[in-house]
Amino acid sequence: MFSIQSKWRYLIMFLGIQLVVMALLSREGYQKRVTYFIRIFRKPDGGAVSGRNHTTPTISGGDVYANLSHLPKAHGHRDDTPYCPKTSPLIGGPIHVSFPSRLSLAEVERKNPLVVRGGQYRPPDCVARHRTAIIIPHRHREHHLKFLLYYLHPFLQRQQLQYGIYVIHQAGNYTFNRAKLMNAGFREAMKEEDWDCLFFHDVDLIPEDDRNTYVCDSNPKHAAIAMDKFGYKLPYKMYFGGVSALTPLHYLKMNGFPNNYWGWGGEDDDIGVRVSLAGMYITRPSLKVGRYKMIKHKLDKGNDVNPKRFNMLAKTRQTWRADGMNTVEYEVISREYLPLYTNITVNIGTEAGLHPPPRTPGPAPKAEAKDAAEKLKEK
Repeated sequence: MFSIQSKWRYLIMFLGIQLVVMALLSREGYQKRVTYFIRIFRKPDGGAVSGRNHTTPTISGGDVYANLSHLPKAHGHRDDTPYCPKTSPLIGGPIHVSFPSRLSLAEVERKNPLVVRGGQYRPPDCVARHRTAIIIPHRHREHHLKFLLYYLHPFLQRQQLQYGIYVIHQAGNYTFNRAKLMNAGFREAMKEEDWDCLFFHDVDLIPEDDRNTYVCDSNPKHAAIAMDKFGYKLPYKMYFGGVSALTPLHYLKMNGFPNNYWGWGGEDDDIGVRVSLAGMYITRPSLKVGRYKMIKHKLDKGNDVNPKRFNMLAKTRQTWRADGMNTVEYEVISREYLPLYTNITVNIGTEAGLHPPPRTPGPAPKAEAKDAAEKLKEK
């Protein structure tokens, strides 16, 4: 009798364990949970660095500058310099991202001795296979820009790219227009170099894995597939925001970006629709690789939510050929070749145009009243 009861007890326990395992596996994030339980029974790694701020228990990030210390300090390109390998040996995978309060641009400059005037770089010991321009729409976000430059320069160097960083700064205090700034950035960057890929990059997003290569695909690429603010998941299928990449041919095929989205929201979805309407589709890295950490901040002053965005999106099919790269108007106010980036300040005008005609002043209210009184006297 005792043995039968024991068998039933073990059978119930076994079934219970199976149900628990099935419940864990059926929920989102099961891989993290399973890995966690496995790690309980694994001996701790004696060489692990403690105290790191991991984004998840399974991903440990390394120092983004770690693999660059052995690079030559000067460019030694000759006629017989070999091409860089197809896969860079400097790529290390996950990157530890934090935001030290005392970081300065001078420190970023010191840590990137091979970056030359205007934020340009090419590998010192091989000829890059890819030339990538980074376009950053910007206004009043210097604090965020400092952190992005700190991580982005070594991130791109580890991929052995020839690259240039362009910050497109909107002049004035009129409502922010991200997409129009990116149109201006495309045109100005292509004037300087025959870039074969352009990455359009929000200033507050830091890449967390250098296997997310900043090179273009055969179709438009959405690189920021997994942001921490969305739980490292794609929020919806057509999302094309944050960080995206186009070749010049892709860009011209879809007529660039819309110019009429003033304020926050809508332009990313419009761009995603343009990709489809131009006969292309969106490619993405894996969720494991396309990870980004967002620098927390409040909605910017002058970048309020665009109340017209949904009505505008509904008309994209009718407007995309008539509004974009072929109609963008702007003026370059200044171009500064700074140690870590090229800063291009542009006037992009307002909703009324680049140079709206002055309003014809009507008669003053007092004058109108006086004229009316005189007419009554005459009657």
